[in-house]
Amino acid sequence: MFRKTKLLSLILILMLVITSAFTSAVFAKGTEAKIHKPGEVAFQHLQVLSDEIGQRVVGTKGESDAREYICSQFQRIGYDTVIQDFTFTRKGKEYSSSNVIAVKPGKSSEVVIVGGHYDSVAVGRGADDNASGIAVILEVAEALKKIKTPYTIKFVAFGAEEMGLQGSNYYVYEMSEEEIKNTVAMINLDSLAAGDKMYVYGDEGEDGWVRDQALNIAKKSKLNLETNPGLNPDYPEGTTGLWSDHAPFAGKGIPYGYFEATNWELGDLDGYTQTVLDGEIWHTEKDMISYIEKNYPGRIEERLSTFSQVLSDLLKFMNKSGIAKN
Repeated sequence: MFRKTKLLSLILILMLVITSAFTSAVFAKGTEAKIHKPGEVAFQHLQVLSDEIGQRVVGTKGESDAREYICSQFQRIGYDTVIQDFTFTRKGKEYSSSNVIAVKPGKSSEVVIVGGHYDSVAVGRGADDNASGIAVILEVAEALKKIKTPYTIKFVAFGAEEMGLQGSNYYVYEMSEEEIKNTVAMINLDSLAAGDKMYVYGDEGEDGWVRDQALNIAKKSKLNLETNPGLNPDYPEGTTGLWSDHAPFAGKGIPYGYFEATNWELGDLDGYTQTVLDGEIWHTEKDMISYIEKNYPGRIEERLSTFSQVLSDLLKFMNKSGIAKN
């Protein structure tokens, strides 16, 4: 979440190898091995990204380890995967990062981009912000692998979001005019695990159809998903600010849906204050699985399950012309 400022190496490598091998073994046989509840697979990815890899600051080993893990998981599932490298300069210093892109062909060649950032700040372990978003993306990518979807899906793990949306900006910069016109929507997942309430946002007017279809799916499934109530006039009902990876796509006129857990009824009514108990979790030392589980029992599991179910159904039944066909 980019808002308002917004022997050890060897051991870590061995841990990643062991974890990757374990994850592959668990899921290699798909549902033949075990039928997983929604959010269960995502939680395992969350543990690897947050507990085992930890901080994923741009330019550090943690970031590169996370990138390698995400790429290996897409490849294990069976997706063709591309690494999109980029460089940028911030405060006079040059940085390098990468986006990880996996493509699922659909019934139509029109594209839905599903993305979230995998980097973190240098405080806490980035469990909520944003290992949670990547974890749900990986779970849904696996769940949909053998299912025919109405649109081609590009799953993208963006680098360097915390440094100014660098990965998503670069991705959009590299899109041709034809690719932009062929993109039906962008769905962004950022900070899903800690906030008091679960939200989905979208554009104003008719371009808010992604949000509306997600809300309709959640209502039918009796899941507690809502949208920004519009208490702050700067952020009309159903919308949000341009502070995450949906922003560059919105700037090109691409409709977006944005999943997040926070609390729009607190603080400045701008969605930045996530919880009654702690205020913000993101960008603090509290952004780790152990703290969230201890102080908000069951919240992580509920959030991952809900977002996974809604995103999966949205991608299966999405219809740019009207109500989702579910």
